[in-house]
Amino acid sequence: MRRSAVPILLSLTLFALTACGYHSVGAASHLPPGVRTISIPVFATRSNAYRTETVMTTAVVREFATRTRLRVTPDNTADADTTLKGTILSQTVAPLTYNSQTQQSSSFLITIVVSVTLSDRDGRVLYENKNYVFRQQYQSTTDLPTFLEENPAAIERLSRDFAKALVSDVLEGF
Repeated sequence: MRRSAVPILLSLTLFALTACGYHSVGAASHLPPGVRTISIPVFATRSNAYRTETVMTTAVVREFATRTRLRVTPDNTADADTTLKGTILSQTVAPLTYNSQTQQSSSFLITIVVSVTLSDRDGRVLYENKNYVFRQQYQSTTDLPTFLEENPAAIERLSRDFAKALVSDVLEGF
């Protein structure tokens, strides 16, 4: 009986020592175990773009509310366990392609750089990324009767992508 137990014990020991360190989704987190509420005030902005800060904040609030059991509040209240503050550092729009017939740009690339900090009630930083960079492409319409401004829709898409990445980073610890 002893001889058959030795190989089993040896293989279990080797398996434990060579574990790769993977974890299940949600196992690693920048959030302490007792966190129940998160405050997400409207992001600050250093750009001249209209309404981007509210669109991005709304997307982050929605993503936290959807993917976590945390009570999410948009106010910067003192009773929240954690506070997520964001600042839009820059927002640029650059032409990507040109229409050779009209000599106008036909598609554009929006680039937004955001800094975020998640801190607890005592001001201790739990998570920080000072350089989130997100891009979104959109097409321009040159036909004036059917003109539709695509920039707001591109910012909406970019905000959803940003919110998903941010919440994943906070929850998964990557």
